[in-house]
Amino acid sequence: MRCDEIAVVLPEMVDRTGPIDASVAGHVETCLRCQAELARYKRLLRGLQLLRTQFLEPAPGLLASTLVAVTEASERRAIRSVLSGRRAAYAGAIAAATVAGVATGAVVLTHRARRRSAALVH
Repeated sequence: MRCDEIAVVLPEMVDRTGPIDASVAGHVETCLRCQAELARYKRLLRGLQLLRTQFLEPAPGLLASTLVAVTEASERRAIRSVLSGRRAAYAGAIAAATVAGVATGAVVLTHRARRRSAALVH
């Protein structure tokens, strides 16, 4: 077997979650590279187990500074949201004013045209 094939089953050897093939065990016993990798997995597992039992005291003021940072970030996001909403409102107002102006112009021109044609008929 090759080392890259063995590397896939090394975590199972550390966890002992499944049966270990005799050829895998034989390879690990004779291969220094795979033995070193197995030792790294074991150290990693021990370190993770230690983290379960250790309690780290947070630094004084950590909660307050975290809350301030979250509040500032949410305020910035709210301001950006309001500004983009205002831009959309401004664009809508400009579009509505333009449509109203064009409609008013059309009514005025139609009214003038009717008056002219009525004046020509009389």
